[in-house]
Amino acid sequence: MEAQFFRFLKIVGVGFKARAESEGRLLFLKLGYSHEVELSVPPAVRVFCFKPNVICCTGIDKQRVHQFAAAVRSCKPPEVYKGKGIMYVDEVIKKKQGKKSK
Repeated sequence: MEAQFFRFLKIVGVGFKARAESEGRLLFLKLGYSHEVELSVPPAVRVFCFKPNVICCTGIDKQRVHQFAAAVRSCKPPEVYKGKGIMYVDEVIKKKQGKKSK
């Protein structure tokens, strides 16, 4: 059996959701924009959504799996003030301090 490569992405934010359709060929993301973001998955990659906020990219080509995961993440990269956005599960976001009110 070939080695399978995985990349898990976590979506953080109120109302942010993902769903996979047509056997993991299409990925729909609700990211607070006025429209749904639709991504077509490359042939060597499969996409699963375990929960509405966890995406799993899997395949036998590590480079393609990680490339697609990076493309998904770039739709809404993690934000440093509230920590909202799409991030890798093992990623740590350093939060910045907001401005202080007097």
